[in-house]
Amino acid sequence: MTGTPHNLLTTTQIEAAARAVHKGQRDKAGVPYAEHLRAVAEGVRARGGDEEQIAAAWLHDTVEDGKLSQEWLREAALTRRTRDIVLAVTKRSGEPPEAYAARILATPGALLVKEADLAHNADPARLAVLDEATRTRLTEKYTRMRTLLGLVAGERPDRPA
Repeated sequence: MTGTPHNLLTTTQIEAAARAVHKGQRDKAGVPYAEHLRAVAEGVRARGGDEEQIAAAWLHDTVEDGKLSQEWLREAALTRRTRDIVLAVTKRSGEPPEAYAARILATPGALLVKEADLAHNADPARLAVLDEATRTRLTEKYTRMRTLLGLVAGERPDRPA
């Protein structure tokens, strides 16, 4: 169902749904996974993102982690743009990083969500609690993705949201 402005899920409802489906899940550092979602949503807001991007930030890992299906996403009372962003930032099994980055860059609004996701994933305080091998592997992975997306040390390229 495609919602009209009057029957779309609110950001608060989307946050509650995301928290519910990730309940009990923890990240690599043992922190409740919903804290990552919150940090990404806050990062999107701090970078000037709009409500559709903030909604996508709350949902950005739900399909990838198998918490919600693509069918749920299609049927949910979300804007098309929010759905498109969530699908753009959802990694596909076996997909090369270059194809993933290209899809993000081709989807209006997705780059800002992925930028906030990478910023939180690469937060030194978050990485510090991991073993050295994992920390090194993830740092290299996030640096490569930032390069593929044209993001340079905390700066955003001049691209439309």
